[in-house]
Amino acid sequence: MTEQAKELTLLAYDLRKKVIDMIVSGKGGHIGGDMSVLNILVTLYFNEMNVSPQNQDDPGRDRFVLSKGHSVEAYYAVLAQKGFFPMDEVIAQFSKFGSPYIGHPNNKLPGIEMNSGSLGHGLGVCVGMALAGKMDGADYRVYTVMGDGELAEGSVWEAAMAGGHYKLDNLCAVVDRNRLQISGGTEEVMAQDVQEERWKAFGWHVISADGNQIEPLIAAFEQAKGQKGRPTVIIANTTKGFGSAVMENKAAWHHKVPNEEEYAQIMKDLDARKEAVCHE
Repeated sequence: MTEQAKELTLLAYDLRKKVIDMIVSGKGGHIGGDMSVLNILVTLYFNEMNVSPQNQDDPGRDRFVLSKGHSVEAYYAVLAQKGFFPMDEVIAQFSKFGSPYIGHPNNKLPGIEMNSGSLGHGLGVCVGMALAGKMDGADYRVYTVMGDGELAEGSVWEAAMAGGHYKLDNLCAVVDRNRLQISGGTEEVMAQDVQEERWKAFGWHVISADGNQIEPLIAAFEQAKGQKGRPTVIIANTTKGFGSAVMENKAAWHHKVPNEEEYAQIMKDLDARKEAVCHE
């Protein structure tokens, strides 16, 4: 593991702990998907994208939409770490009455391009952003993260068709492929293997990567930037609830608040995995 990947991996484990505290404080949250998407978000915000509190209003900034908006806790944690708003504030206020830190992305907050969470919309919006960039001759890039359960929405494939048609090589989509959704396994609810072939049929460059590891994600995003004449989708193979055996690969943890015993074990597991990375 490179030093860069190691540093980001350690950060991702720290942010998982912040997410757990946020969910406990707010008495609700989509904990399983938060854990699986965090490596993706950390790689985007701390290695890949040109976006920060200092350039958030710059027309040349990169754009990001969390299409799977129910994983907002992970998104808030990453944005807070980036400096868009205070971490302590979001943990204390998450999901409280009158708080701006609501249970789906709120574009009244700095750093958030659009409200999301009604699944199937993020890719279409990002196609529009990317097409606008092409029309304006701008060099910004556009990114979105979708859940694999979300891909049952027909609007995703309309957007995929448009992205391929307009050859939007400034667009990169990521699928958090954790194979679980609220009602069970994706292959039982609405089968979607082999995803790679589907995206290729719509004219996309397809990359499969281990989304539980930072290093393959860094390489995938770098490869995406080199593509010309077509958009890229990264199929990030992840584990729902990644970081603790208490949660991993269990559909019941799609939306759940850990009790005291579960909280203690999850935090212990996260610390142990972080410690293992430190000694690699």
